[in-house]
Amino acid sequence: MSSDHSRKAVLPPTRKQPRLAAGRARALGLPTRGTTNANRLRRVDRWLLATQVPRLRDAARPLVVDLGYGASAVTTLELVERLGPEVDGLEVVGLEIDPERVAAVAADRDPPRVDFRVGGFELAGLSPVLVRAFNVLRQYDEESAARAWTTMCAALGPGGLLVEGTCDEWGRRACWVALDDSGPLTLTLAVRPSDIERPSDLAERLPKSLIHHNVPGQPVHEFLAAFDACWAAAAGLSTFGPRQRWAAAAEALAGQGWPLVGSTRRWRHGEVTVRWSAVAPHGTSTA
Repeated sequence: MSSDHSRKAVLPPTRKQPRLAAGRARALGLPTRGTTNANRLRRVDRWLLATQVPRLRDAARPLVVDLGYGASAVTTLELVERLGPEVDGLEVVGLEIDPERVAAVAADRDPPRVDFRVGGFELAGLSPVLVRAFNVLRQYDEESAARAWTTMCAALGPGGLLVEGTCDEWGRRACWVALDDSGPLTLTLAVRPSDIERPSDLAERLPKSLIHHNVPGQPVHEFLAAFDACWAAAAGLSTFGPRQRWAAAAEALAGQGWPLVGSTRRWRHGEVTVRWSAVAPHGTSTA
């Protein structure tokens, strides 16, 4: 693998970009399908709980925005339930660009603990410490998705973090990027290891900034190919279960020089986090 992890990715347009429109309430974006299921975002929530609680505890106002919660409040309420016991004074605001979706969850409001408002990529004028934006950028082209990243990161409060990603409808496979006001920092793959044949099965859940770059010669393709090879080499550990095999494959990846970050304990949860600079598309400058 390349040892140069200093590049940042620029997201060039691949087709005519969809509108990042100023809609009702000056919300930026377009409505999603609204698909949601209970526990769909459990993997990213577990990662947030394991890695972001200190950030929230250190904040003067521990405000979290859940962008694009969909047709139901369930995943926003789950986020409150998971983070609330660990963060005193936690506030979670669910944002949707469709006012009808906001009206539909009015009974679930309990401000300031949890609230729901009309808003899009501008984050409704809020300055959160943490933003969870899942399954909201798949409908955009790369340039529009990059502009959405920039808009959201500009709205973050001091020391804030954006977590943007995609998962399947049942939450068994997920990928997300963590970004701050300097740009993307890391890419995380998360899966139920028993649900895959190989790690590259997660390619279909890569963020918009990477999914079209999963081709030979691009870093993310090299990363997934290396992960597949390590997974195959760890086949003998299948006797002890797929989680042990995943952890062994991750350990082998790290041994090859891939810059994995975070606690190795997360590997047994079916997670791997790698520095963005190791997977950023060639010929780009945003990281």
